[in-house]
Amino acid sequence: MPGHLIGRKYLFLWHNLYMPSNWAKGFTKETHPSVLKISETMRTKKIDNFAKWRKEMKARGLIHSEYPEFERSGDLAELIGVMLGDGHICKFPRTESLRIVSNAKNYGFIKRYTKLVQKIFSKIPYVARSNISNATTITLYQKQISKRLGIPCGARKNRKITVPNWILANKKYIVRYLRGLYEAEGSFCVHKPTSTYKLLFRNRNLSMLANVFRLMKKFKFHPHHSTDQIQISRKQEVYKAMKLLRFRRY
Repeated sequence: MPGHLIGRKYLFLWHNLYMPSNWAKGFTKETHPSVLKISETMRTKKIDNFAKWRKEMKARGLIHSEYPEFERSGDLAELIGVMLGDGHICKFPRTESLRIVSNAKNYGFIKRYTKLVQKIFSKIPYVARSNISNATTITLYQKQISKRLGIPCGARKNRKITVPNWILANKKYIVRYLRGLYEAEGSFCVHKPTSTYKLLFRNRNLSMLANVFRLMKKFKFHPHHSTDQIQISRKQEVYKAMKLLRFRRY
């Protein structure tokens, strides 16, 4: 066997034995010391190591140069709703990230919103279960996510949230918007011995609570508004609202 092939063979065996494939597991560019140093050096010297590759990918249409507005639809309305409930948009120097967090056992939720994100963004999101909590995160990186969804980056607790006019103009879109919100932050409780039925929406953003209260009244429900939740308590209305929103039907 030629010497160079023997060398490659032993290099391959050494790599498999002493270099595990997940050597960077748990690290990012900012938290891995070696990668961070390289990144900072290249940033200081203004070296773009991927400029040629990026230009070629743009020419082939594999990387977008522009990001047009999303087509207004029920799917988009529902995605906006679930993002306002369980989602988060984080801004980075060259891109943005979308994250939707779910209970890891809620397989229907995870499957539904993974498909919905892929459909809206035409890109397969990354789905991963946390090693330290019972949560699964749906993640996608792309530019101008916040602008196109109309959702601010970062925390929204004290921000004023308004419902887009195009959603308000269409009852079907309102239903899908509410479904996204309730799938993210809603719950159904029943205690038959006392004939207690509750459909709850919980959130700490006061403007969002006011929006849900107003929209549910638009459909002739009688919600109760408290400090951090909207509650429907009439048995018939609870089941009617769940049917309207297709709550937890995956």
